[in-house]
Amino acid sequence: MGRWSALPATTRDVIVAGAWFVFGALLYLAGFHMMFTSNDTPADSLGPRFAVLALACSVLLVRRRAPITAMVVGLAPLAMDLSLGPTLPVWLVYTDLIYAAVVYGTRRQMQGAVVAWLTLSAIAAGVVLAVSGDWHLMALALVLAAAFVGTSLWWGLTVRAHKESAESERARVRALSLVAELDRRAAVADERKAMARDLHDVIAGHLSAIALQSEAALGTLDGAGVDPRLAEVLGAIRSNSVGALQEMRTMIGLLRRDDDPDQTAAPGRLAQLPRLETAARQAGMRVRFRVDLGETAPAGAVDQAAYRIIQEAVTNVMKHAPGQEVDIDVHAESTALVLTVRNTLPARPATFPGDDPAQRGLTNMRERAAALGGTFRAGPESGAWWVRARLPLTAVPQPAGDPR
Repeated sequence: MGRWSALPATTRDVIVAGAWFVFGALLYLAGFHMMFTSNDTPADSLGPRFAVLALACSVLLVRRRAPITAMVVGLAPLAMDLSLGPTLPVWLVYTDLIYAAVVYGTRRQMQGAVVAWLTLSAIAAGVVLAVSGDWHLMALALVLAAAFVGTSLWWGLTVRAHKESAESERARVRALSLVAELDRRAAVADERKAMARDLHDVIAGHLSAIALQSEAALGTLDGAGVDPRLAEVLGAIRSNSVGALQEMRTMIGLLRRDDDPDQTAAPGRLAQLPRLETAARQAGMRVRFRVDLGETAPAGAVDQAAYRIIQEAVTNVMKHAPGQEVDIDVHAESTALVLTVRNTLPARPATFPGDDPAQRGLTNMRERAAALGGTFRAGPESGAWWVRARLPLTAVPQPAGDPR
């Protein structure tokens, strides 16, 4: 199966069409092709049958790229076969076209094909009863419809459901992998900052003291008739200590910098929302965002807090509702920056972001808003999860423990 899946789709369709033609030809040659005893075909007049079968199999070549078109065009060889007397090979080939329409068509096309064939089957059974007046023939028509149409629809719907379930799981895995990668990067960044702080605390003070003391000693010895070599040594000590301080600052900068060359050292801002949107789309999410600030320029702290709140909200969607549609709206009012993040809830919802006992994500967003004197709300509403924040355009820092 792995080798089969690795083949190009066109190659697989050619193989399927060839296999159906060979199978149908064997049925014709073996005499097992007739659907009814009265339409038996002599072996010396199978030429038209092979031509119709070849035409039906040729339609299979486009069953993935244009499944509905293939199903409609396939009615032509089916009608030809019906006029000659219905035979099993052509009708089996057409069941594959019905199956392909259900599996490879869009959701609307799939629904249309199912409704159309169920309706046509019921109409055909009614016509048979009206023409013949024999309910036995109507029952036979229903049995044939169930065998050729019903089986194809059932099989196609089952395969499509499994494919959609597998794709949903793959999207969930991609989302969880992205979240894990973001957590890993955050942990590495925190560790680097801790290392930088420790390095600064341990070494910077000593190097600064050496530089200052050597400078003071040089000032004391200036003009005192001391051996010039001593002054040269003190000058070298001062120069080396200042150089070491500069090298340490460079090392601290390296420790604080992310490994990703595309990442900027500055904190995240609203201008970086397209990058967040790209990451979410790569995780299988459908994202729409609108930013309308007009002539307003939020304060730096407000800009950063707004980006972090949106980033945390999108991360929560990846964790709790992977693959769902997300709408992000950011607009400025007269005195406030308003943020809204809305995502549809899955049919079988996982835990809500607020179900986590620690509620770290919601707590972080609420504290960011409160620290600037803003408000924050989050929760399910009308079949969706909403995150709403209102931040003052000019930050108003709040004291610790502010009830807001």
